[in-house]
Amino acid sequence: MRSVKLSDSVAVSAQIAPEHVAEIAAAGYKVLVNNRPDGEEPGQPSSAEMAARAAEAGLDYYHMPVTAGDFPGADFAAFRALLDDPGRPVFAYCRSGTRCANLWVASRAEGEVQAAADLAAGLGYDLGMAGRHLSRGD
Repeated sequence: MRSVKLSDSVAVSAQIAPEHVAEIAAAGYKVLVNNRPDGEEPGQPSSAEMAARAAEAGLDYYHMPVTAGDFPGADFAAFRALLDDPGRPVFAYCRSGTRCANLWVASRAEGEVQAAADLAAGLGYDLGMAGRHLSRGD
């Protein structure tokens, strides 16, 4: 499993396996966020399976699916609130980590967006979803 730290309290990753959840908890994360819709790809672990693994590991689990077509998704305000609690480090995953990175950039306060975008772009993330969202002024 490869994760990318976007801040002291936020990391993102491509799809994780159920056996990675205990490792995530051991690394100090308190919140696990799944930004993938169930059934997006054959063979991906279900949200129910990941929620059960998170509970076993003592993590709070949130299924907040989002796609490029509905970005930033219905749960954006709740996702933003999770990221704004540095006492509860967040580990978020999706198919490649890109949606999670875009959500993180889009959730930053106005004065922090450019630095966040520069960081995420420098790490190789395509920020098209966040850019479209921010240009609309949502």
